[in-house]
Amino acid sequence: VVQLQRIFNMAGLNVRVGSISPEIKKPTLIELPNGDSVTLEPVVRTKGRLGLKNFDPCTILLNNDLSAGAPGILEDLHEQYLLPPLHAGWSVRRKSTHFKNYEEVAKRFGKMLGIDPWLINPMFSQVGGLNFAEDTGVDALQAATDALLTKVRRKYKEYGINEKPFVVIKPDNGTYGMGIMTVRDAKELDALNRKTKNKMAVIKDGQTVSDVIIQEGVLTQERVNDAVAEPVVYMMDRYVVGGFYRMHAERGVDENLNSPGASFVPLAFEHSTHMPQPGVRPGVSAPNRFYMYGVVARLAMLAASYELEATDPDAEVYD
Repeated sequence: VVQLQRIFNMAGLNVRVGSISPEIKKPTLIELPNGDSVTLEPVVRTKGRLGLKNFDPCTILLNNDLSAGAPGILEDLHEQYLLPPLHAGWSVRRKSTHFKNYEEVAKRFGKMLGIDPWLINPMFSQVGGLNFAEDTGVDALQAATDALLTKVRRKYKEYGINEKPFVVIKPDNGTYGMGIMTVRDAKELDALNRKTKNKMAVIKDGQTVSDVIIQEGVLTQERVNDAVAEPVVYMMDRYVVGGFYRMHAERGVDENLNSPGASFVPLAFEHSTHMPQPGVRPGVSAPNRFYMYGVVARLAMLAASYELEATDPDAEVYD
């Protein structure tokens, strides 16, 4: 939050930090471990506006994923921009909707470049009507998992990949790395133990899971100090502005790294600015992986814009 405030200040904007937490009743100074500090102020709602005492902003930047739903204080704002909008919160958003949009973008991009879109777009499917606590809908989940694994095996055979395919099952809504399971054979879903069922049944803010997305698993090839690592790319608007590695020393190449024990390091490559050398055979030059991650990030950002456009409750409908 402090870093965001600093960036906006450098751009010439007047920024203050508000909180809708009932515990913040007056300006509260919070000292940070690195010596910085941030002042949280209670948010004030007046008619159609949201602000702080003696501060009426034109834009409100949310720092909450709204998993538990949109608080009423953020609704029906008049002539104020809310970024991201309420329909980008996880109470509304669905991973399957995003991946449908990303699939479409990847297909168009693949056609333009003459490549198989599967190379940048893992396969997925969605299953609804689940209740892990009562074993409802597990048969449908098993069938969909088996079907997806069969498709992945076909692709592996086509490309001569000798790894054992796997899928990752996760809630269709929500974030925070909760309720995630790696499956290599659909039969593994036959007899889930109570601990696994409990883990899959409830996610962040106590939200129960009834819909899941099944994603083709992709082995994590990156390493930082021998720990499995995955790149996270930061964007502002359509620009790639940086990123970091999420790494986890206790996780395998086919496991979720977004879990307790994860750590973060800057995203930096020994040859990050290298372009392919002219006149040499394709594939000989050191690959600029950061550029490739940036391309995928921009495609995902484009897909997210289509997704939010399609789910905007206030969008104008044209005949």
